[in-house]
Amino acid sequence: MQPFTIAVPEAVLDDLRQRLARTRWPDDGGGREYGTSLAYMKDLVDYWRHSYDWRAREAELNHFAQFRAEIGGVGVHFIHERATGPDPVPLLLLHGWPDSFYRYHRVIPMLTGSFDVIVPSFPGQGFSDPVPMTTGDTADLFAELMTEELGYGTFVAAGGDAGTLVARFLAERHPDALIGIHLTDVGYPDQATDFSTLTAPEIAFANYIREWWMSEGGFNIIQSTKPQTLAYGLADSPAGLAAWIMGFMVSGTTGEEVEKRLARDELLTNIMIYWVTRTIGPSVRRYYLDAHAASGPWRRTPVPAAVAHPPRDAPLPREWAERRVNLKRFTELPRGGHFAAWEEPELYAKDVQDFVGELRNA
Repeated sequence: MQPFTIAVPEAVLDDLRQRLARTRWPDDGGGREYGTSLAYMKDLVDYWRHSYDWRAREAELNHFAQFRAEIGGVGVHFIHERATGPDPVPLLLLHGWPDSFYRYHRVIPMLTGSFDVIVPSFPGQGFSDPVPMTTGDTADLFAELMTEELGYGTFVAAGGDAGTLVARFLAERHPDALIGIHLTDVGYPDQATDFSTLTAPEIAFANYIREWWMSEGGFNIIQSTKPQTLAYGLADSPAGLAAWIMGFMVSGTTGEEVEKRLARDELLTNIMIYWVTRTIGPSVRRYYLDAHAASGPWRRTPVPAAVAHPPRDAPLPREWAERRVNLKRFTELPRGGHFAAWEEPELYAKDVQDFVGELRNA
């Protein structure tokens, strides 16, 4: 394990500025139902070129204690912030896509009073090696990081999006290493679901998810079938990369609305992590690997679980959560969306702290 400092070569930033200046824009394809708005993207790229300061953001990220370790032949980048208080609990925070370890930059300082906080970059994303892995294999990798590399006997895993799936596999494959799991979603009804057993709220939830996949899920189909074809354009054009990532970030709304909850500089920092590491290609290939992996259906495990549901995310019935995990705590957060820890760090941190406190008292 070696200390790690982010230090992007100036030549990479010079190249970025030149590419942004040479952006060849498409015609205005219509309203937001067609995808990321042209007017919004032109404004975002202009700000990126003339106002955004990567070096300032890089310095902020380097305030965190960061490391890289080789595990199973794969270089893994992670933040490891040790607790300031006594008797800390190890907490593994798991990001998703198209976010990154940066999802947790606001919440980490709120958790280090009680937790040793570990935030890895998924293999194939960020400053880990550009080697995509299935979520199951990623769970095995992170279990080794926590128990073998860092020496924790047990730990809590928390996450959302793909982080939920990694936590699922940790619970299935490494239950003895887990104190509990904290999630913001618990997966969705799919072809393995017995719809005859669902309650009315679960049926409404399933219908919502089906409609969402039809209107907003095109990214998943492309990344699960032809990720390499997509990667050429995203690796070559920073504007194209930003439009693809923002297309998911603004799902069902607009970039202007999202910026009321997530600052423009923060949105660009997340995009920059993909650009400067050249990991957009490997990051989308994970979808292909998962789609072709024989992982089997979701299995409910005895590992204690909490679910904190943000209102801007898909409606989530408590009974669906109980069906999927050994539910000990269910919270309807008053604010927040799919990236709850990023959008509402105070609410997220409190729910994690309360859940682990309940486990300790029990």
